[in-house]
Amino acid sequence: MISRRGFLKMGSVSVAAFGFVDKILANPAPAVQTQLQNMVQGVQSLTAEDFAARMEKARRLMVENKIDGFFMEGGTTMKYFTNINWGRSERTFGAVFTAKQPPVWVCSRFELERARESIPADQEVRTWHEDESPFKLIGGIMKDAGFATGRLGIDPSSRTFVLYAIKRDVPGLEVVDGALISEGCRGTKTEKEIAYLDLANKITKMAYREGFKTLREGMTTGELSAAIRDAHARMGVSGGGGGGSFGPNTAFPHGTRTVRNLQKGDNVLVDGGCDIEDFGSDITRTVFFGKPTDRQRKVWNAVKKAQTAALKACRPGVACEEVDKAARKAIDAAGFGPEYKYFTHRLGHGIGMDGHEYPYLVRGNKLKLEPGMTFSNEPGIYIYGEFGVRIEDCMVVTKDGARYLGGLEAISVEQQFGEP
Repeated sequence: MISRRGFLKMGSVSVAAFGFVDKILANPAPAVQTQLQNMVQGVQSLTAEDFAARMEKARRLMVENKIDGFFMEGGTTMKYFTNINWGRSERTFGAVFTAKQPPVWVCSRFELERARESIPADQEVRTWHEDESPFKLIGGIMKDAGFATGRLGIDPSSRTFVLYAIKRDVPGLEVVDGALISEGCRGTKTEKEIAYLDLANKITKMAYREGFKTLREGMTTGELSAAIRDAHARMGVSGGGGGGSFGPNTAFPHGTRTVRNLQKGDNVLVDGGCDIEDFGSDITRTVFFGKPTDRQRKVWNAVKKAQTAALKACRPGVACEEVDKAARKAIDAAGFGPEYKYFTHRLGHGIGMDGHEYPYLVRGNKLKLEPGMTFSNEPGIYIYGEFGVRIEDCMVVTKDGARYLGGLEAISVEQQFGEP
């Protein structure tokens, strides 16, 4: 069984030509299966200028926060700043950059030639042999840049052994949390990045709509997932199948080991997404196989009211926790409170290159929203022994409010995919 987060990682595509995105988003969605067409032809990839702008913003944040250098391992942050993918192993590979110079790379000597296939020719690589410390190389880079006793920010996704080894081998450096740099850049999206998110979210919603046309009594969750993956594929992406669950199993927010085939009267919950140029969607829909009961309709409507309340609360200057509070207040008013009784998780997470990323819409997060921040908006009610309902659309903060990415938001039980 593949987890929900596994499905979020399954969808990816690298495509080429950006100007076509707005035209795609403006077109009405196909009404029948045979009309689905490739949606990614003509989408422009990120350019060298885009990566340079990201690095320049990072340097501004470093100066503002008195951080002299920044270290990142292989992973999403490295991909974000350098467009280089590198898997993590026990052998530390990474890059240090400062406000004064481009990245300087740290690489095991026997991996040098492979690394050089990706690292720009004009960027320095410092190597270490198996009996040497890569962390001392990091200290040397900082020293040569004039920061032998400076402040080195560490990307928050870095592993603890890297953090402690730098402290041990380079005691002169002050090692600090680098989240102000990586999250400060990644947390607010550019116009181009938002266009990628718009398209990814629209495609997944269209794929769900196609998948729901195949519902039949006795269907397995695997068959529904296959139909949703096929719809993604026909639109040009490799999309997750939605991790579906039926009936009482939908009360488990991230699924259960219990097997249940589709039966009349069941609700159907799917949650997954796809990627456009590494920027993803995360969509949940809860539909009903047959006429919903009054109880099912009441729960669905309560969740929808909570989602709408959260969208209305989302605007620049508002604290993240206030958006969560607005959704939770609506759930309580519908009789499904208090607190986390049935709405058992935070309202939402940031979304971008990672399916779940900074910042989060949750109580206690007093970070103020800014235009360009993107989040999931996914209230839910989960009643074990009966069923669960979650409705999830991703949204972007605008200059005067917020809007859903990709349109096609849920309107009612009968209209699960409103027009853009």
